[in-house]
Amino acid sequence: MRVYAAIFAATCAAVLFAGCSGYSNNSLYSQDIKSVYVEMFDNETFRRDLEYDLTDAIAKRIEAETPYKIVSDKSRADTVLSGKITALDDSVLTIERETGRPLEEQAEVTAKFNWKNLKTGEYLLENSTATASASYSQFQQQSFDYASKTAANKLAERIVEQMQMKW
Repeated sequence: MRVYAAIFAATCAAVLFAGCSGYSNNSLYSQDIKSVYVEMFDNETFRRDLEYDLTDAIAKRIEAETPYKIVSDKSRADTVLSGKITALDDSVLTIERETGRPLEEQAEVTAKFNWKNLKTGEYLLENSTATASASYSQFQQQSFDYASKTAANKLAERIVEQMQMKW
């Protein structure tokens, strides 16, 4: 009877500790990097000023969600983040049956970006792509500009997420 109890206890302990082996409390961000210089993103679309919204949103997200500090002088930065907005698309999600007018539409923003370590010269992220979208409805007094700014904020979140170290 004692043998069965010992085997049962050993099995329970193995099951309990089996799921804990992959856990780590290390930071998701590199400890070697302290500062980031964010260059103004280029804009290859015909919509003006979206690059300002995206660059500002990226800088704010880096400050708020990472241990990195934004610096305004490139020569004092450990890394530089640069990129370009490659696409800004508009699509219809739902149409009103009687009139054929769009009820809900969607703005989608795509960007390519690089993150370079200025100390070593290596790219931490090279030619990475991120896309984000936001829906809007003219019936709710929302415009394409509103949705494109919202999508730019979501895109900034996606870009900062990619700055995390690989597991």
